[in-house]
Amino acid sequence: MGQHHHSEHAVTDQAAHEHGHAALKATWGVAASATLHCLTGCAIGEVLGMVLATWWGWSTWPSVALAVVLAFFFGYLLTMQSVLRSGLAFAAAVRVALAADTVSILVMEIVDNAVLVGVPGAMEAGLVSILFWGSLAFSLAVAFVVTVPVNKWMIGRGLGHAAVHQYMHR
Repeated sequence: MGQHHHSEHAVTDQAAHEHGHAALKATWGVAASATLHCLTGCAIGEVLGMVLATWWGWSTWPSVALAVVLAFFFGYLLTMQSVLRSGLAFAAAVRVALAADTVSILVMEIVDNAVLVGVPGAMEAGLVSILFWGSLAFSLAVAFVVTVPVNKWMIGRGLGHAAVHQYMHR
């Protein structure tokens, strides 16, 4: 059985090479790199959303909603920027970004916002508070740690960041 399993990987790797790109290995380093890419877009959107909502005096749930929408927007935008640079058409870049980032951003946003809302007083602390910024940084760090294994699992199945790999290494 081990030999059969190995030959299946050889066929998969052979097919990947014939299509002009190497199969992406699902290592912890690759998963962490994919998650860091996701975290960058999420953090931009999350911070911008929380800063704007706090500045405007919004309550907790509208603040979370704005932060989540902006996290998805900037997460997708960063991926699209990368694949568009490789020459991919806009509509195809949108499809790649959706396939690559949706689950990762979703997991990251659920964890990040659950942690942030769960820290007593963090959402009401205000922009000049260490509690606000510390809680936001802590929530993003927890989200990163939780999302890495999700991305590793997805990459191992040819999903998530694996969809972007062929375009980012041209």
